[in-house]
Amino acid sequence: MLNKKVLLLNQNYEPFTICTAQKAIILLYLNKVDLVERYPIVIHSVSGEMPYPSVIRLNRYVNKPYRSVLLSRKNIMKRDKHICQYCGQNSQPMTIDHVIPKSQGGGDNWENLVTACLNCNNKKGNQTPEQVGMKLLKRPEKPSHLFFLQSLIGKPDESWKPYLFMN
Repeated sequence: MLNKKVLLLNQNYEPFTICTAQKAIILLYLNKVDLVERYPIVIHSVSGEMPYPSVIRLNRYVNKPYRSVLLSRKNIMKRDKHICQYCGQNSQPMTIDHVIPKSQGGGDNWENLVTACLNCNNKKGNQTPEQVGMKLLKRPEKPSHLFFLQSLIGKPDESWKPYLFMN
């Protein structure tokens, strides 16, 4: 029961990390955090009861340099939600495509790599989308640190969405 996930916010309400309810309860007991949102459950102890935390906020600001999101095949697929960025299909096996081919000066970076189905990747070949008359569904860009947090969460609790900028 105490393994349920709790969203931990920095003092400025910026998402900081995810912790277990057990850790959140300890932080609440030590007065290191404030309760922001709660689940409709009460935790009972010998000496009293406590609300079951859903979102907590640190009492002091912690300066945490965020790691940049690692450029990998898996993270590109996650960013693009396993959808071909040319035709919008997601039923076929997917591959990674260089928007501007390496032979034309394109690099291995977030802004040049997209998820593509095999048909679109073969159709595009070693050319740019403009050269073949194809269009990208959206311009590829590097995801923020919230990308990591959101991929850890999976399907977030409704009470978390305002803090994760997922309205």
